[in-house]
Amino acid sequence: MNTRFYNAKILTMAGDFSIIEGELWVEGNRITYVGEPKKENGKTSLPYFDREIDVKGNLIMPGFKNAHTHSAMTFLRSYADDLPLLDWLHKQIFPMEAKLTGEDIYHLSKLAILEYLTSGITANFDMYFSPEDVTRASIDMGFRSVLCAGISEFTGSAEENLENLENWYHKYNHHHDLISYCIGFHGEYTAERPLLEGIAALSRKYKAPVYSHNSETKAEVEQCLKKNGTTPTVYLDQLGMFDHGGGGYHCVHVTEEDLAVFQKRGLTVVTNPGSNSKLASGIAPITKMLNMGINIAIGTDGPASNNGLDMFREMYLVTVLQKLKEDDAAAAPADQVLYMATAGGAKAMGLNEMDTLEAGKKADLVILDLHQPNMQPINNITKNIVYSGSKQNVKLTMVNGKVLYEDNQFYVGEDVENIYRKANEIINRLR
Repeated sequence: MNTRFYNAKILTMAGDFSIIEGELWVEGNRITYVGEPKKENGKTSLPYFDREIDVKGNLIMPGFKNAHTHSAMTFLRSYADDLPLLDWLHKQIFPMEAKLTGEDIYHLSKLAILEYLTSGITANFDMYFSPEDVTRASIDMGFRSVLCAGISEFTGSAEENLENLENWYHKYNHHHDLISYCIGFHGEYTAERPLLEGIAALSRKYKAPVYSHNSETKAEVEQCLKKNGTTPTVYLDQLGMFDHGGGGYHCVHVTEEDLAVFQKRGLTVVTNPGSNSKLASGIAPITKMLNMGINIAIGTDGPASNNGLDMFREMYLVTVLQKLKEDDAAAAPADQVLYMATAGGAKAMGLNEMDTLEAGKKADLVILDLHQPNMQPINNITKNIVYSGSKQNVKLTMVNGKVLYEDNQFYVGEDVENIYRKANEIINRLR
């Protein structure tokens, strides 16, 4: 499928935040041209396009990267709210998750993908059980997913967990163009030292980055200090966990020493302001991280703790919470936050072919409707996106060269009402 987008404003995010007036061509799953309009003449001819889309002055930009998700937790949306994190996890979430089947995870992941598409999200960094079923859902829907293992003491013995990690690493990094895999684990507080040492050894064996939940709550950090004599970040680094990069989800309660580890090891912080606010976990020191040159990405976390999978809301929360935390209205400016939500996430997820809109890159993109009241007047497009943008502005979401969502319609190969019905059947059976 070859597609020509013309009469467009284009934010390539290749180097800066300047806007190109022109067109973008997609041939197969790759971008082949971005720039001023081209006309056929005696010396050159335009390629054949299956579809030509008049963008009507709206904005084409790279798709958002949701850099921390638990997609299949859609079944727990609004199920166990208004509880402290550890009570929420141990008394509500873990017991319900224990009842899930792989088929449940398949259907529930599809529901999350629908929501990602409505928010202009073209890839997610998904940590959940049953990677084969998450993979199947993503491929069937045409969506891009980076899988991150969430193993813990609850998912098997250390030997079983490590065997699964290695098998998954080989299988899902060569499985499908839409799927890749990252070594990971749930968190320091749900893994004993033998398992952590084994994961670090696997990372060194394959020179692979590692991701996990990290320093989300004060209680988590205090528990690690009492048990290991140091913070989760430092403890994991001492085990050799970050010799080949990676990062942490949340990173709310981090010390100067922790941040020095992130800086030295080139780690990424994936901030989740919606979830952290709702669970009263705290506000991550994003401004300090930015000043240290630490890469930052943005995630929604799961739909049980957020409860929406909305990158516009997350971007807004990143910037306004930093302004409050730092008592500085200039903190976390819009351009930096938009970078976090796109290229910063792509870097974290290893999606180096989907970070910008340039010839040769994969065609993962979104069209935002500027002909909406919340986008007018157009004084500054990037500031409009971060400060006043919303899901209502998403006109089109393309993943890997295919339009999956356009003008409130889904093109995912299945009636969405069937997906909604199945999700309700699952939660009704489990509770």
